[in-house]
Amino acid sequence: MPSQTTRAIGLMSGTSLDGVDAAWLETDGETIASFGPATTLKFEDSLRADLRRLLDLAPGLSAADPFVKDVENRLTQDHAIAVGLMGRTADVLGFHGQTILHAPERHRTWQIGDAALLAHICRIPVVHDFRSADVAAGGQGAPFAPLFHAALATSLPKPLLIINIGGVSNITYLGEHGDILACDTGPGNGPLDDLAQLHLGQPYDKDGALAASGHIDAARLQTLLSHPYFALPAPKSLDRLTFSALIAEATANLRPADAAATLAAFAVAAIVQTPLPAAPQRVLVCGGGRKNPVLMAGLRHEFAVPVQPVEAAGWDGDALEAQCFAFLAVRSLRGLPLSLPGTTGVPAPMPGGILTPWP
Repeated sequence: MPSQTTRAIGLMSGTSLDGVDAAWLETDGETIASFGPATTLKFEDSLRADLRRLLDLAPGLSAADPFVKDVENRLTQDHAIAVGLMGRTADVLGFHGQTILHAPERHRTWQIGDAALLAHICRIPVVHDFRSADVAAGGQGAPFAPLFHAALATSLPKPLLIINIGGVSNITYLGEHGDILACDTGPGNGPLDDLAQLHLGQPYDKDGALAASGHIDAARLQTLLSHPYFALPAPKSLDRLTFSALIAEATANLRPADAAATLAAFAVAAIVQTPLPAAPQRVLVCGGGRKNPVLMAGLRHEFAVPVQPVEAAGWDGDALEAQCFAFLAVRSLRGLPLSLPGTTGVPAPMPGGILTPWP
């Protein structure tokens, strides 16, 4: 391990809109010297509701809109609290921010979060805006975890498939000869979360109970899988609401339990139908979806190899995305690529991120 390592805290608030994950690690941006504490700060219901509203409103808003500025300020304050909960200092913060719009076909991706305010509160330099350079260069701007997955999986047998089920689902395929392929596969927990909020008054379908009590509507599942996104080759990426109109149409008049079962099957089918260069020896699952027994059972039914939560490999599934942005922050400081042609479709390995110093 090179001696020049950096202590970083990564911060991630994902498309599931559940809260801020924070994680400490020490790295040179290529290998990981050590892991440290991790924590999660759940959003208050009012902030979560306003973030969900922003997803619908973002296409018509600007960064100067008072509603955007208010939500951004509250979001940043929560990130600062999460840093304070770590109980350990760092040399840099990796601040992903909250994605409220992702439209790479228009060379646009929008993550809100006030890096200058975060640096001021925490008295630590902040690396932020990880995705914009990739999108400006013609990449998809997502997924961004594959290089971190590769660093974690150095000693694991290949080919290896890593599935992340957050609001959107994505995969990282690590080949035998160092090749990396990644893409968003389709919906993840996002539509199920919206359904649970609507019918149960809960932010997500706890333990997959609603989906487990329903029946899959095969005809409507096929309607969902007919979306043109699935005919596109990888790399490709999604906005959390890409399928919203089709889902509303395909689940209309279904019992909530049957809608949940159908949406869970949709997430699984979208993953397993994604072409891979070769069959994996093992499948590791991260994101909140790894805690949904219905999704995990669906994946185990479709793959002929072990399908396990990432904890089976000794990884911390709750901290993984936050650790990733700590890792990427250090890569950014060193000018190393954050994305590759095989992960986002960017024409060449692409550095990224912006440093907001302190003081």
